[in-house]
Amino acid sequence: QTQLAESGGGSVQAEESLRVSCVVSGLTYGGTTMGWFRQAPGKEREGVASITESSTSYADSVKDRFTISKDNAKNTVYLQMNKLKPEDTAMYYCAAANGLRTFCRGGYCSASLKETDFDYWGQGTQVTVSS
Repeated sequence: QTQLAESGGGSVQAEESLRVSCVVSGLTYGGTTMGWFRQAPGKEREGVASITESSTSYADSVKDRFTISKDNAKNTVYLQMNKLKPEDTAMYYCAAANGLRTFCRGGYCSASLKETDFDYWGQGTQVTVSS
């Protein structure tokens, strides 16, 4: 049974940093695509960042502030969030796809940020940023 467990959420002030983690079990971790999504109250869930063995992708709203990484030995994916803004407040979900999920544009392919490309989801961890 595949399980994803997020941790590390919390409440911070604007401009502060936070790192959330997701431990994956029950999956052939090395061949997966991992992603972080978020959902704010009253809004649809959106892709934040994703990673494969060879690429990463970021939503425009978090580029240059957030960094996704993974440690295959620990079956863990991280999202380092710097210079947080109040609009980053949301429930953050970890997601996994059992295989390579990419999108290609202009001959360049990178990790997918499409929600329907992911097969497994965690329960979420809340991130609240106050001004």
